[in-house]
Amino acid sequence: MGKLFGTDGVRGIANAELTPEMAFILGRAATYFFGKEHAQPVFIIGRDTRISGHMLECALAAGICSAGGKAIAIGIAPTPAVAYLSRKLGAQAGVVISASHNPFADNGIKFFAGNGYKLPDAAEEQIEALVLNKEDVLPRPTGDKIGIVEYRPELVSDYEDFVISTVKGSFNKLTIVVDCANGAASRVAPAVLKRLGAKVIVLNDSPDGVNINKGCGSTHLHQLQEAVLEHKADIGIGHDGDADRCLAVDEQGNIVDGDQIMVICALNLMRDGQLKDNTLVTTVMSNIGLHRAIKEAGGKVIITPVGDRYVLEEMLEHGYVLGGEQSGHIIFSAYNTTGDGVLTALKLIEAVNMSDKKLSELAALMTRYPQVLVNVRVKSKQGWQENKAIANAISAGDSELADNGRILVRPSGTEPLIRVMAEGPDLDQLHRIVNTIADTIRKEQS
Repeated sequence: MGKLFGTDGVRGIANAELTPEMAFILGRAATYFFGKEHAQPVFIIGRDTRISGHMLECALAAGICSAGGKAIAIGIAPTPAVAYLSRKLGAQAGVVISASHNPFADNGIKFFAGNGYKLPDAAEEQIEALVLNKEDVLPRPTGDKIGIVEYRPELVSDYEDFVISTVKGSFNKLTIVVDCANGAASRVAPAVLKRLGAKVIVLNDSPDGVNINKGCGSTHLHQLQEAVLEHKADIGIGHDGDADRCLAVDEQGNIVDGDQIMVICALNLMRDGQLKDNTLVTTVMSNIGLHRAIKEAGGKVIITPVGDRYVLEEMLEHGYVLGGEQSGHIIFSAYNTTGDGVLTALKLIEAVNMSDKKLSELAALMTRYPQVLVNVRVKSKQGWQENKAIANAISAGDSELADNGRILVRPSGTEPLIRVMAEGPDLDQLHRIVNTIADTIRKEQS
């Protein structure tokens, strides 16, 4: 068996690749790991709405109990709620059962440390080594040393109270459409917006186990765009399956992506003197327009590799308070320890509210230069960087764009994909360059 942990936990097709047996041994291994300094380590377990979530939650909790730990199952909850509650309740770890924006048949298991941050690589490697050991030599306590499970779905309300507490003022003059993606935001997102006084129109808040992310949410914004126009709403918010990210739609029905959200929030923080060193942290995927907007406002941008963990590492090292990705995975480190879609939505709406301007006006502070992204499904993500044909195709594209744009080719951290992105002023040129590189990758890696 190969490496278990990817860039965002252990993922796979539920009951085929990510089996209940795997969840059970992960629970046992994590309990042993976190139990080195605690007689009965406590785990907060949350899940999204996938049909396989019940199965994996039960297996994971059983593994925790069999190794002497305590599982507190909070049921359906946003990923950032698990991070927050782990920290608030003094648990040794949090566990999220979700595959985020992936189709419903996939699922995943992701750990947070008790401080609310994702586990460092070294910790994941130690847990992985315990799981992959051919012989299960982990302790099996008996009698009153066997662990227990508590079911505490009401704890999710504590997270709602927390995100509401971060907001200045009321939303009572706003009409907001929220698309919950039939996922973990289905109860929480509408509830907090209503408690803040907004008139709320809710889409896709009826999960049935298989409709999570299906034609809806932050990965499929057409429903949200139509609903914003139909209801003459001020703002639309689209969440993903585990609610750790969000995108928006302005009152004209135009998409406001993560880059634009970061610019709006960064400039709002700058005006209040709350953006540390006037610095925003983002990845190589962010649009050139973001860099220009922040620079024109007197700020600066720090660039990291793709992945929220790299953004967070940079933020923690230097004390920066805002960072994120174009996908809408945004971290407000003054409030939470991971990307938080519900919190991001509230801070965006707050910025609109405080500005007394429409979202379209604020989004226009950043000129979004054309980007073309193609995901190439491959049999293997290995060896593409050493492939001469692929290298030559990329080099040719770089030469053609010169100083007017850029090309970024990288493997997905969670799927068998290689992503090809190009950015520049001429959309037709970008499509041609990206398709040429993508076709080469398909030929060489299939």
